[in-house]
Amino acid sequence: MKLKTLLIVVGALVAVLLLSNAVYVVMETQRAVKLRFGEFANADIEPGLHFKIPFAEQVRKFDARVLTVDAPVRRYLTIEQKPLEVDSFAKWRIGDVARFYTSTSGDETIGSNRLLERVNEGLRNEISRRPQYDVVSGERDQFMADLRALLNQEMMDEMGIEVIDVRVKKIDLPTDVEDAVHQRMNSAREIEANQYRADGQELAIGRRADADRQVTVIIAEAYRDAENIRGDGDAQATKIYADAFDQDREFYAFTRRLTAFAASFDDADDMIVLDPDSDFFRYLQSGELP
Repeated sequence: MKLKTLLIVVGALVAVLLLSNAVYVVMETQRAVKLRFGEFANADIEPGLHFKIPFAEQVRKFDARVLTVDAPVRRYLTIEQKPLEVDSFAKWRIGDVARFYTSTSGDETIGSNRLLERVNEGLRNEISRRPQYDVVSGERDQFMADLRALLNQEMMDEMGIEVIDVRVKKIDLPTDVEDAVHQRMNSAREIEANQYRADGQELAIGRRADADRQVTVIIAEAYRDAENIRGDGDAQATKIYADAFDQDREFYAFTRRLTAFAASFDDADDMIVLDPDSDFFRYLQSGELP
């Protein structure tokens, strides 16, 4: 009885072991291949519940999600032989499971390292053909798109890796040349600022001279107009005096004499010395009014 029970237990354990070895699950986030004695029995297994021959078949699973690999900061030279330090990264996933397993034995680290080597080589080639301005801003998006397309084709053919994107996180000048570049930039900006100041001073001098000229012209024209008006006024006054003189010469002489008296004795301390028989006192002596 004990032997029979033992056999049953052993049989159950063997059955459980065989069943657990025959059933496997592939998740939605996984890709898998099935090997039979080391050869591909199924090169791309769909997600879900599957069966395999125990011990004769083996299943290898891989991450099917998009993976990110960061490249270390590297120094590259532009076409002008100007150094740039570039920090980049790449996003990839397994595109061909069978080819990926064949080339890397299913090791994602090998795939990441190979992709980093190709990214480094591609950046060096692309940057070396372009001036610094295009690398930093001018054609940066375009040459990164070209690099991604090239790497995707090469890595798919070689390792079954699909390159989703290649991006540059940061581009800096090397520390040993950064100070020199900043000094050159400061010198260039100082020269430009001095040129702006010189142009501004030249413009200010020209405008100031033009304003002074206009002031001189305006004052001269105003003086001319004032003299003309004054002359016209004097002429009109002379004409009025002449007309008044012609109407009654004696009365005109009398009013002129009174005006002269008032002007001569405007102040109490004024004194005038004249001959008493002077014509100036004619109306005072005779007592006659015109």
